[in-house]
Parts: sequence; structure tokens; C-alpha cells
Amino acid sequence: MFTFDHAYDCNSCQEDIFDECAQPLVQNVMEGYNGTIFAYGQTGTGKTHTMTGQQDQLGIVPRAFKQIFAEIENESSECKYLLRASYLEIYNEEIRDLLSKDPKKKL
Repeated sequence: MFTFDHAYDCNSCQEDIFDECAQPLVQNVMEGYNGTIFAYGQTGTGKTHTMTGQQDQLGIVPRAFKQIFAEIENESSECKYLLRASYLEIYNEEIRDLLSKDPKKKL
């Protein structure tokens, strides 16, 4: 037996998934906590689409960046921020950072 927070079907939209799953986590990150969004499942189940989306349907990653940069813009100039993000793929026991200059390079 296992538990999970949310389950979505093919009728779910990117905005709802972000608002329910990622937006509260991003808000906590802005308050100083570390955060991780972990998409897990079989090949072809929509993990990449959910994380990256498309031009007209942004996924979790671009929506999170938009939220972070909007909050930074609204903060006083006395604050300094360091934003570091990884977008890792684990496939066949090989790990790659998809945001690196060489995304085919194994970590």
C-alpha cells in the first residue's frame, strides 16, 4: 500500500496541476526552504509534457520560473537571490541534467 497527494487524468490542464502541486512548493522555496518536484512513471505517460509543457500550455518548470522571477521583481532591492535549478532525467540507471550545456553527458 502507498499514498500519494494527487492523481490526474488526460482531461487535466497544466494550470490546475501547477496550482495544486507546484505553486505552494515554489512559495515555500521563496521563503527559504528547499524544494523538489519529482515526476515518476512509465515511458510515455506525460512526465516531460507536465514538466515542460508547450508554448501555449506552459508546464511546471516554466511556470515555476515565472513565479520566482515575479516575486523577485516585487521584493526590495536589499535582497539578493541565487537561483539554481536542475532538471534531471534518470533513465536506464543513467542520470543526466537536461539543463546542462551537454544534456547527453552522464552525471
